[in-house]
Amino acid sequence: MPKEGSNWLHGQEQRALSPRFEEYIEHLRALQRREWWTWGVTMFVLLLLTSAVASLALPEMIAEHSMLLGSPVFQSVSGLTLLIFLLGGYLTYEKILINRLRIDLAEGQSHSAIWRDLALVDSLTGLFNRRFAERQMKAEVARAQRKNYQLTVVLFDLNDFKQINDRFGHGAGDTALRAFAERLTKASRQGDIAVRLGGDEFMLLLPECDAAQVPLLLNRMEKIEAEINGRIIPVTFAVGWADCQKGQRPQDLLDEADKALYLHKQTGKKQDRSPETVSR
Repeated sequence: MPKEGSNWLHGQEQRALSPRFEEYIEHLRALQRREWWTWGVTMFVLLLLTSAVASLALPEMIAEHSMLLGSPVFQSVSGLTLLIFLLGGYLTYEKILINRLRIDLAEGQSHSAIWRDLALVDSLTGLFNRRFAERQMKAEVARAQRKNYQLTVVLFDLNDFKQINDRFGHGAGDTALRAFAERLTKASRQGDIAVRLGGDEFMLLLPECDAAQVPLLLNRMEKIEAEINGRIIPVTFAVGWADCQKGQRPQDLLDEADKALYLHKQTGKKQDRSPETVSR
């Protein structure tokens, strides 16, 4: 089993770990400690019972006035004690094997879950990646049309991202991306799906939310800043969104939001919050 939980992963990859992984490992360890405690108590009780039987048989052995080793009572008590020790040894051996098997299975399942998450999560920002977004968007569009509820897709594109990379280096660009992703996560609702599509492009799926609510979301994303080489750099963005219409395909919805994003970038209204000028 990996030491200290998940130290076999490093750096940004730890952001993609399932949030329940460390908790799961700790519960497993607590269960093992409790089982060992129960086993110890059981063996202690068996030894006490054996000692009690021996103490009750001791007067009988003394009354026989015979050799201790040849006493039938002594032989019975000795046989019972030996049987208990053999049983305890066997149970200990089996428990160790079972614990090893449990750890191996838990580690295999946890690693599988982690690698599955890593395949669907962007390691830099901790947001979902394009692969997950394409699959989830199909499911959300189908569910929205089947249950007749609102679904809005919002696209973001960071402003002057290339200039940040050219001026301060790619590490600075990563810092700006993480700052934006962190704010996007905080501004989203629990059921919303935040995605990094690639580069400086992001997407937010808003189930059961119409376009009228998007400006409220954007208000929570004002004044994003990143500290780069000791300087505070503002991180601004262009945005466009679209509502899912009845019978609309996922790609059509995405294209509509992309057109709104392109329009916003072209107009240069980087902090405009008006649905009439930003959305479709």
